[in-house]
Amino acid sequence: MSARIALCDDQALVLRGLSALLSDLGIEIALEAPDAESLLAALPQRPVDVIVSDIRMPGMGGIGLIGALRERGDATPVILLTTFDDSELLLRAVEAGAQGFLLKDASPEDLRAAIVRVAAGETLLQPISLGPVRAGWSAPEATPGQRITEREQSILRLVAGGYSNKEIARVLHLSEGTVKNYMSEILLKLDCRDRTHAVLKAITQKLL
Repeated sequence: MSARIALCDDQALVLRGLSALLSDLGIEIALEAPDAESLLAALPQRPVDVIVSDIRMPGMGGIGLIGALRERGDATPVILLTTFDDSELLLRAVEAGAQGFLLKDASPEDLRAAIVRVAAGETLLQPISLGPVRAGWSAPEATPGQRITEREQSILRLVAGGYSNKEIARVLHLSEGTVKNYMSEILLKLDCRDRTHAVLKAITQKLL
């Protein structure tokens, strides 16, 4: 699967380097921007499948970019480039609606794989350290009627590991439709709008 992406980074050398590396790997770079504001202005004329943005930038930054996109009804998935010391920013980014995170020292091949997966509707949580997540996001315990089952826990663990519904179905010997039904029930029980929030909320409640 190929994907059209937008790149956003305030460092010109990083921006050009990422663009060249990803182009060599078959990713179409439809838009490059030095800041979130420029990207937001250009996107309506040049829609993309995925946005890859630095989380820390002058002005609006990566988190502000996501918030502005969602506020105007743009659901384009966003991958934020981050470092291990960005735990607090990661939590804020998840709340804003980010679909994925990737460490800045990831290989070009890993970044390409992340782009393809997010373009296909998956989320990437691997860089998030569970300790800072638990410490930084305090969530109430689920009521007895909302408690997830062992099967639902198994599915959430696989989601946290980056598995797609199809892969989860194969691992647990279920149909993909059954996995989707489980996910719908999990989202309802945990009062979450997407898989990323469900995993993080389950972590805070020590369900995973």
